[in-house]
Amino acid sequence: MSTEGLSIPGISVGGPGSGAAERARRATANSGFAATRRPALLSAGLHVTAIMLAILDVWLVIPEKAQPYSIYLSGAACLALAFSRWLPFVAVVATVPGFLAGWSQLAAMIALGILATRKQLSWQVWVGAGLVWICRFVQWPLDDFAALSWREHILDGIYGVLVAGMPVAIGLLIGARTELSKRLTELAASRDREHRFHADAVRAEERARLAREMHDVVSHQITLIAMQAGALQSLSKDTQAVQTAQVIRQLSHRTLEELRSLVSVLRSGSEDDGPRHGIEELDGLIRSSDVSVHLTVEQIPDALPNQVSAAAYRTVQECLTNVHKHAPGATATIRIRGEHDALKVEVRNERARSSATTLPSGGHGLTGLAERARLLGGSFETTDTEDGGFRVRARYPLDR
Repeated sequence: MSTEGLSIPGISVGGPGSGAAERARRATANSGFAATRRPALLSAGLHVTAIMLAILDVWLVIPEKAQPYSIYLSGAACLALAFSRWLPFVAVVATVPGFLAGWSQLAAMIALGILATRKQLSWQVWVGAGLVWICRFVQWPLDDFAALSWREHILDGIYGVLVAGMPVAIGLLIGARTELSKRLTELAASRDREHRFHADAVRAEERARLAREMHDVVSHQITLIAMQAGALQSLSKDTQAVQTAQVIRQLSHRTLEELRSLVSVLRSGSEDDGPRHGIEELDGLIRSSDVSVHLTVEQIPDALPNQVSAAAYRTVQECLTNVHKHAPGATATIRIRGEHDALKVEVRNERARSSATTLPSGGHGLTGLAERARLLGGSFETTDTEDGGFRVRARYPLDR
């Protein structure tokens, strides 16, 4: 596990649980909450503004010698706008007396626009538009209305169409825009689902190809190794050679079992990452590693998550493999310590005491450990030691 033969002099990975990532997660959550509140606040603000404009309109146009009942009806029409968001048709009907016998034309138009926005082309909109048109066409008191000429009646009818038609047109436009936005959102979600399905199909095909390659090539080669080790064990007279062949055969069988489980996972498409060992199996791992080890385990939680336990096992396994390959004869010190929110694993080895054997190594083992730590929200780092050895530190949070 020294730096000789390794192309990764230092790896430091901070997962989603690190400080910056945690702050980013909280900022995203807060922005989502603010985005949810913003439309509601905007709608409430527009509603209050509409009520104030209706009151201002009545106050500006009402004459000084107006009848008291017309003032009360106009005020009631403005107050009816307060519940127009929940009962729009009732609000339109409530504004009719104030418009017909009073001065609350704008309040009736606003209530009709809200009704058209909510109900679109329902019968309530047509009835509300008819009531507003009548209020604009008919003048109060009725004696004054009867005294008008036919030309004035035609003009009042035309103005009534404008007064009733403009809120309906604006409401229909707003409703159409809202519906279009909803459809676009659904279309985007459908497109995202299609992309995910396509990505899942591509991943499934790739997993099946990997499963075939692993079964046809790797499994075949390991089976041949196990067979050759069995033959050596039965034919050899040397006790040391027999023991070595037995170890090779046991390791081959174990590797075949894990490989078959992994192939099954690849073919099934499960999110699981294959067979998992835990820290309770570290004793067997250390005995079969052919490395001198000092192991210290402290304060391990009773309910240790399976992913964290498997990550700790894989960390120790990879480190012992690297010690055997790159620092033969060195002693490895392993310390596993549990805290209230994380499990810490530290593996440290001395300088190599003999020349390392030439074995294929690309540094992918440590890279895989770093990726595993990142996915679990932890951290992973490797450093050289002052005495020429190597040290690996990993931290896996327990709250995932």
